[in-house]
Amino acid sequence: MKGVNYRETRGMPYVRREYIAGKPQIKIARFASGQASPNYDYKLELIVTEKMQIRHNALEAARLAANKRMATVGDMTFFSMLKVYPHVILRENKMIATAGADRLQEGMRRAFGKATGLAARVRPGQVIFEAYVTAGNLALAKDGFKVASSKLGCPTQTRVTQIKEQAAKVEE
Repeated sequence: MKGVNYRETRGMPYVRREYIAGKPQIKIARFASGQASPNYDYKLELIVTEKMQIRHNALEAARLAANKRMATVGDMTFFSMLKVYPHVILRENKMIATAGADRLQEGMRRAFGKATGLAARVRPGQVIFEAYVTAGNLALAKDGFKVASSKLGCPTQTRVTQIKEQAAKVEE
């Protein structure tokens, strides 16, 4: 199934993994990457502007895209964190779609389905990705966040916060 089918948040989230036989594994490899250090000048945040669900493979694709763009100047020149965790289990009632099917299958209405993936429910104004960079790498990090937002499939905005005062003097 496509991610657009799971974008809307309908009903209660299905999160109780102990009751599910074939629970899906999370595709996010790591939630923090880079060098954690107090020497960064700027903090960038990727903020969601709509209430929706984001699938775990979209979160991982966005994280990889942003980190790859920022790592072009070195792996230890930034620190990034994914701030959401995909708890919600997505289900799909698979229908027969073979070449020999001469009639459309209608199936059972509102059937329960099998677990197919995970998603994170986000609300407007929630930070989903955060990065700390130096003043010299700010433009590169902004570009990385722009690429990452295209992977998510939802409207986002990037907030840049200055951490240190001398960063303003370096830019002038």
